Amino acid sequence: MRVGRWLPAAGALASVLALAAVPVPGEARAETGRCGDPAARPWCDPSLTPERRTDLLLPRMTADEKIAMLAADDPFGGPLGGYFETAHADTNDGIGRLGIPPVYMADGPAGVRQGKATALPAPIALAAGFDREAATLYGRTVAWEARHRGNDVVFGPTVDVLRTPRNGRTFEGFGEDPHLSATLGVPWIEGAQSQGVMTAVKHMAVYTQETDRLSLGMTVDPRTLREIYLPPFEAAVKQGGTATVMCGFGKLNGRWACEDGAVLNDILRSEWGFQGYVASDHFAPKDAGDAANGGLDMELPVGFRYNAFMLKTAVSQGKVTQATVDGHVRNILRTMFRFGVFDRQAYPNDLTAIDRTASETAARRIEEAGITLLKNDGVLPLEAPGSIALIGRAAQESPSGHGSAQVVPFGTVSAQQGIARRAGAGARVSHTNGDDRAEAANLARQADVAIVFATDSQGEFFDKSCLTLQCGEPLRGDQDALISEVAKANPNTIVVLNTGGPVLTPWAGQVKGIVEAWYPGQEAGNALARVLYGDVDPGGRLPVTFPVNENDAPTSGNPAQYPGTNQNVTFSEGVMVGYRHYDSKGITPRFPFGHGLSYTTFRYSDLVAGTDSVKVTVTNTGSRKGIAVPQLYIGMPSPGVDVPQPPKQLKGFTKVTLAPGESTRVTFPLSSRSFAYWNEGAKAWKVADGCYRVLVGSSSREIAETATLGTCR
Repeated sequence: MRVGRWLPAAGALASVLALAAVPVPGEARAETGRCGDPAARPWCDPSLTPERRTDLLLPRMTADEKIAMLAADDPFGGPLGGYFETAHADTNDGIGRLGIPPVYMADGPAGVRQGKATALPAPIALAAGFDREAATLYGRTVAWEARHRGNDVVFGPTVDVLRTPRNGRTFEGFGEDPHLSATLGVPWIEGAQSQGVMTAVKHMAVYTQETDRLSLGMTVDPRTLREIYLPPFEAAVKQGGTATVMCGFGKLNGRWACEDGAVLNDILRSEWGFQGYVASDHFAPKDAGDAANGGLDMELPVGFRYNAFMLKTAVSQGKVTQATVDGHVRNILRTMFRFGVFDRQAYPNDLTAIDRTASETAARRIEEAGITLLKNDGVLPLEAPGSIALIGRAAQESPSGHGSAQVVPFGTVSAQQGIARRAGAGARVSHTNGDDRAEAANLARQADVAIVFATDSQGEFFDKSCLTLQCGEPLRGDQDALISEVAKANPNTIVVLNTGGPVLTPWAGQVKGIVEAWYPGQEAGNALARVLYGDVDPGGRLPVTFPVNENDAPTSGNPAQYPGTNQNVTFSEGVMVGYRHYDSKGITPRFPFGHGLSYTTFRYSDLVAGTDSVKVTVTNTGSRKGIAVPQLYIGMPSPGVDVPQPPKQLKGFTKVTLAPGESTRVTFPLSSRSFAYWNEGAKAWKVADGCYRVLVGSSSREIAETATLGTCR
């Protein structure tokens, strides 16, 4: 088998994306792998299809060997030991008598969570990039490093659609829109799997909060499930070809997520044609028999309930058939054959093989693509100020979320380091942590420009109790008051937000600039400095809506919707999630979904709308090269009073860089699905009669060109 290294240059993004040869399933020679001689073990012949190889191997396995495949650890004991582990590839021999190698796994939504690794910007920053190439680069970087930590699988990407901005894992996903999540999830998966590492997209099917996550019941109507929460997983399977789907916690309409045959068997496998395997989130299954019959192939991280003893008991009692067990083993083996696991040597745990310069370049470029300029009253880009006051602890940190997406970085470049380096020896860059607001104001008063850094706290296990900057950050003091005091002292005040999602900005009218830099990864300072000084145009657009007030946000003020009553949440808002909520209720947000400023200006013109595509011309009308992110929204007619439609839905986007005066013709491809809604009566996607509004602009609220399709009066 050919095994190549990813050796990207530090030049253009295309160079970073370039790869050497990577493992190709079915191309390997058996003698270079771990399977053995095809003459003695016919399933070791790589010229056969994965299905045929599985047909040959499965009957040779004992009942204990089969069951050991389904438990991430084997508490039943015996010579098999643990089969699937998160440790390194030198601690387990798999099932040696049959040449079945072990498979090793690691968390990877924001980088490899196994020792030190490159800390990439949080996935929400990737989402802000609205950038397919950046998503490919992200997946490739994670997978390459996972591979060189001896892993065959990375748990990622996270494509859960954001329902409430209080969600503690907001930073870990791609925001509030299913089309955006689906469109970025696919290249993430393709990039990762191009490196010979399998992905585990998560968490199917509905995972929207940390509060009561292990026991939460969720009541979701079929249309909302199909239109909002399932599309990213459908795209991951049908377009991305993900090896693994991870089921989550909680109960969906009365069925535990990892025991939900209606989703895992009927939709995922029968309808979408998924050929990989389903793995559980850690300790998610509740009953071995129900999990086996419901479509779960493997429990992680150990067989706590889905173990050898319980599975054998379920089979002996007739609750689970042997054919069902065999089917789960088949799914795992077929996937291993498909990805060449049998036909290569174990990936070595060798950090020296990681090109850290290339990974750092990737981290910086992904962050630059996602940094979002929310407000600019002529204060940016910086034009060689003689003195800069940096205020806030986050200026000396690289804030990140916590939990399974938290990465221990090889090293970090703080905002203070990056800005000081970019400012050069001729500028005075000073800093205070902001604990003493009077001291901070005095420092700001003496500077040409004051930059306040503010952050929130997000992560797994806990939701945010509110959307202010103070929530979860008591040690940082009143950051809102700090910003106001600094703004009074210096009229050229810029706020840099390092948050995992939306926060309230009551001081927005008091400052000249607001930059959302998200959780920026280890290249935080270098990326931010390049954007602040205009070396690159701010490339980000909001993948989430920022409200004016707490009560404006989705699910706010309705305990039945969130956090739930008696550990049950009712999704009574239906499809009105994210910006759909604000639009349907006529609420003006502080910063709308899709919003983000450039250092130049753009004009949209000559819109031509059809059922197969929409085209528009984008022109840079300013004096600087800049980045535009044209966005296509469609307003669909309501097929009935019981099927309300949001005023508009994102159906396409692209990203273009234009020189001053340059124009380009942008095409948004469409399909019948772009105009369809889920009809539960017909259990199918349907296109309603009526008038369709076509809207193109720079955000969900900044629409530049409109047209209509269909029957309009």
